[in-house]
Amino acid sequence: MPEHTFVVNGEKITVDVADDVRLLWVLRDVLGIKGPKYGCGINVCKACTSHINGKAFNPCAVPVSQVSESDEITTIEGLADTVPGDLHPMQEAWLEKDVAQCGYCQPGQIMAAVALVNKVHAEGREITDTDLDTIRNVCRCGTYARIRKAVKAGAARM
Repeated sequence: MPEHTFVVNGEKITVDVADDVRLLWVLRDVLGIKGPKYGCGINVCKACTSHINGKAFNPCAVPVSQVSESDEITTIEGLADTVPGDLHPMQEAWLEKDVAQCGYCQPGQIMAAVALVNKVHAEGREITDTDLDTIRNVCRCGTYARIRKAVKAGAARM
């Protein structure tokens, strides 16, 4: 089998898997990283949302062959390591706003929110309700109002 090398949560790794294996399965089954959740496998629910080179992406839709050696993958497990302190400001806001109900979608929701806030801040502006409307992660428990409050609170600290 071919080897694939890339960075995951700050650590360079090499895996020996077929080219067509989706990155989500590499993360979860090969590397044991369970934060990105399997929801649909077709890039719709976004439960697996992680970052590649700082941008949100869904590893369920990306074959490992499309990831290069210089690509940096960050999952929810590595998010806190991107800032000083124990937790990322978005994770802190999630706890303070008591967002999680079942919790299944929360890693993907947080990762999507962080990527969006970083993008908006890079544009030199603050997050708006219109920006929040672009987060398409599915929450089956319907905690969208709390999610939006947490994203705004986390954005204010980022």
